[in-house]
Amino acid sequence: METKVAIIKDINKDIKFIEEAGDIIRDGGTVAFPTETVYGLGANALDEEAVKKIFIAKGRPQDNPLIVHVCSKNISELVKEVPEVAQRMIDKFWPGPLTIILEKNDIIPNMTSANLNTVGIRMPSSEIALKLIELSKRPIAAPSANISGRPSPTEVERCIEDLNGKVDYIIGGESSDIGVESTIIDCTVNPPLVLRPGGITLEMLKEIDSNIEIDSALKSKPTENFKPKAPGMKYRHYAPKAHLKIIKGKNEKTIEIINEILENYIEKGNDVAILTTDENLNKFNSGKVISLGSENNLNEIAKNLFETLRKCDDLGVQHILCQGFEEKGVGLAIMNRLNKAAGYDILEV
Repeated sequence: METKVAIIKDINKDIKFIEEAGDIIRDGGTVAFPTETVYGLGANALDEEAVKKIFIAKGRPQDNPLIVHVCSKNISELVKEVPEVAQRMIDKFWPGPLTIILEKNDIIPNMTSANLNTVGIRMPSSEIALKLIELSKRPIAAPSANISGRPSPTEVERCIEDLNGKVDYIIGGESSDIGVESTIIDCTVNPPLVLRPGGITLEMLKEIDSNIEIDSALKSKPTENFKPKAPGMKYRHYAPKAHLKIIKGKNEKTIEIINEILENYIEKGNDVAILTTDENLNKFNSGKVISLGSENNLNEIAKNLFETLRKCDDLGVQHILCQGFEEKGVGLAIMNRLNKAAGYDILEV
């Protein structure tokens, strides 16, 4: 398959590329495109054969449901009902990085929803994404635009790296602002449950309903028989090629233990990357030390996370040692992604 790549520098001047991509979506093809969270790989959410192409291109397990992206807050065609609490979330957080799970209408095929009677829907805030959905005149099913299990792409170059020759069209544009996938909240239960943390934090959601909590399934490694209700809940995700280990605890002890493990790895002839913060950059004895950002700016760390994991692969390291972060605000999303990427290899110190 030949993949066309178009870079959007000015949405008005380059609208023809988005029109072309919209035609491809309408005709049953696949398009990678930027959103404010990460780049997505889209197809017509209402066309089962088109959606199947997403799973094939990514090598994605078919029991992993897809998120449907829309360009309007009116989603009555797609779902059976919008509970009052869900409507308040839509009014407050859309367009933006919040996916809401609701009972689906029959118009949503089983391939999109992984045979569930529910579907996750979101309205992205990216101008390019919204224009693509509008011009395609279809809701777009879109997981992240990467090979399944790899770190999600926040730059178009990473989409090309993973998907060139596997999809019809790749639209490049701005880098993703948030850097981790959308928050997913299940509004088919009362109180609603967060199934995946993201840029809309638990604290922000509690302003809508103080009873909202995190699903307990996120706190431990899922079993083989676990049936995911949302993307990212079951399988190892976001993973670099190198072995990733998280060391979590008080800062001084964390640095001490990382240095001990680092020395052991290097003695055995391994190349090692250390992922840390600006404040800790000069506290490690050797290895390739990379800052994710300031410990005082978790939004910056979230934005840099996936691209940094990919850069570790570019460096060819065998091991990555990463310090843990406080699980508050967007820190909850950061640690969720790191836990998945590490296959839950976490050392509490």
